[in-house]
Amino acid sequence: MEDDAATRERFCASIAASEYLRLVYAAVCGNDMLNWLKDHHADVLLSDLGLPDISGIDVIRYCAIRHPATDIMVISMFEDESHVLASIEAGASGYLLKDAMDDDIEKQIMLLSSGGAPMTPVIARLVLRKFRKEPAPAVDVPPGGALTPRELEVLNYISRGFKYAEVARLHEVSIHTVHTHIKNIYVKLAVHSKSEAVYEANKLGLLK
Repeated sequence: MEDDAATRERFCASIAASEYLRLVYAAVCGNDMLNWLKDHHADVLLSDLGLPDISGIDVIRYCAIRHPATDIMVISMFEDESHVLASIEAGASGYLLKDAMDDDIEKQIMLLSSGGAPMTPVIARLVLRKFRKEPAPAVDVPPGGALTPRELEVLNYISRGFKYAEVARLHEVSIHTVHTHIKNIYVKLAVHSKSEAVYEANKLGLLK
């Protein structure tokens, strides 16, 4: 379930090319998926969260109740604690960030189906810290005190909803460079997600 056409087509192509997987349905929005799930089921459900009609979490919850044997994995841009924990509580067993994924979705689906819980490392760390009740790691840099002009530009783009790939194109750099800027921003603002970074930057008056 993915509303972005390019991403949806990429996943569908990867699944179609697999000798172990079979695509049974590809929904564009949440309501389409809910209607399909009323009379059908699948071994695995891949779900985005930011859909144009309803939250993917509502679909995850419905699927988990109606088809408890279905393994559910989130593939999303959202990396904040509220979305991650709500997805897991609703029934998801895996959580991957789009910006951190490689092209081998088959490997992640096979891992999920075999009883694993695929998670982007930063998401796994967030979940562990939550359940261990660990404090956020301390940093020596004063919050907001050392952002470079380029980091401020990247942060402003992110706060306006630009994707990492779009920021990379605007600055004519690689997406790896954008990830490095984001990582530096997280450390300097002592945060662990884009939403936290935007909140702290807004509070400090760093956003345009």
